[in-house]
Amino acid sequence: MNFELSPEHAAICDAVRQTCSPFTEDYWLARDDDAVFPHDFHAAMAKAGWLGIAMPEAYGGSGLGITEASLMMQTIAETGACMSGASAVHMNIFGLNPIVVYGTEKQKMQYLPPVNEGKVKACFGVTEPNTGLNTTELKTRAVLVGDRYVVHGQKVWISTAQVADKILLLARTTPIEQCKNRTHGLSLFYTDLDRSKVQVHRIDKMGRHAVDSNELFIDGLEIPVEDRIGEEGQGFRYILHGMNPERILIAAEAIGIGRVALRKATEYAKERVVFNRPIGQNQAIQHPLAKNWMELEAARLMTMNAAWLYDQHLECGAQANAAKYLAAEAGFRACEQSVMTHGGFGYAKEYHVERYLREVMITRIAPVSRELILSFVAERVLGLPKSY
Repeated sequence: MNFELSPEHAAICDAVRQTCSPFTEDYWLARDDDAVFPHDFHAAMAKAGWLGIAMPEAYGGSGLGITEASLMMQTIAETGACMSGASAVHMNIFGLNPIVVYGTEKQKMQYLPPVNEGKVKACFGVTEPNTGLNTTELKTRAVLVGDRYVVHGQKVWISTAQVADKILLLARTTPIEQCKNRTHGLSLFYTDLDRSKVQVHRIDKMGRHAVDSNELFIDGLEIPVEDRIGEEGQGFRYILHGMNPERILIAAEAIGIGRVALRKATEYAKERVVFNRPIGQNQAIQHPLAKNWMELEAARLMTMNAAWLYDQHLECGAQANAAKYLAAEAGFRACEQSVMTHGGFGYAKEYHVERYLREVMITRIAPVSRELILSFVAERVLGLPKSY
């Protein structure tokens, strides 16, 4: 059992760092201030071939696994890009997996290469204002009229909708009261984001300003039947194929943010002199940082375990959820400690660590709450009664 990165994996990390190198922390601070999508970063990642890292080679991807994608996402975040950099390309890695698995050959050839080449940006439209994580209760309706579905409804917390050309949309095609199973009757579509029928309202938020979050108001969006992915009514089952990879990637991103925060705190603790000695000589500074390192390492190992299981086509639900939970908590604590280690300067934007703390919060909240993960593990791993 070898826990070291293989030469191939180390090369991926090095190459990703090289692609990210022109995009310094000052670049990301500027994007945090002006809230402009990092188009040049996205284009650089596309040019280097990273957007299709986990996509099949037949559709312009590299044909690698979630393990390699996780290493890439951790490396992006660890450069100081944090969630602003990671979220700019995140959708490419997991979001279109339902098309890979359930799309027709024509759909795959039409939809996937432009995304891998960076020519098209897509957003993921699932969450709604009054349903949260209770996906089976989605209210957005798609009604078949002739050869088109007509859609009405709302979505919320939709990332990159300000810049997206396409949307992967989950909507109810059969009323829930007519379904034998609550997970039935939802259908998945990949279609043009027609802004004459979809109002996109940006949500002003705590962090990750460069990558927009939005509420969508859909009024009469027409979707051709050929834009439906797979069978009508099976969309909920299809999106499950993206859930475990998303948790794994979020975990990797949280670890990356935690590691850059820990590095900044350690460097500062060595250089900052108070009472004629570096503050890093004090155990009150040393011990929390040492604990941060241990927590991040443990979370990293769980994340790599989950990614390996997924790539081996083995059951990984518990591990993916555990990785997301552990990494988000470890990343948050490392960022919090980094701010505290910097003292008053930790509150200053120029030191960047306050930005890390604001951005790492996302990994604790999305795409699933800590409490639901604990309930999932209690039920599925420990065999306790379902509590929700």
